[in-house]
Amino acid sequence: MEKEKIDRINELARIKKIRPLTESELKEQQALRKEYIQGFRENMEAILQGVTIQEADGSRHPLQKKEDKHS
Repeated sequence: MEKEKIDRINELARIKKIRPLTESELKEQQALRKEYIQGFRENMEAILQGVTIQEADGSRHPLQKKEDKHS
C-alpha cells in the first residue's frame, strides 16, 4: 500500500477524534482499511510460505496450514 494511503488512514483517524466523519469520509476510511488489511494478509501469507520447520532429526518441511475447526 502506498504511503499516501496510509497517511490518509491516519489523517481520517485523527479527524475522527476531533469530530464525526462525514458519510463520504466514513466510506473512504472503510475502503482504505479494507485495502490495508488485504495487503497485510497477502504479505503475511507470503512470509509464512517461506517458513520451514526443522525437526530434531534434522529433517525440514514447509509450514502447513491448520485445518479450520469451525467448518
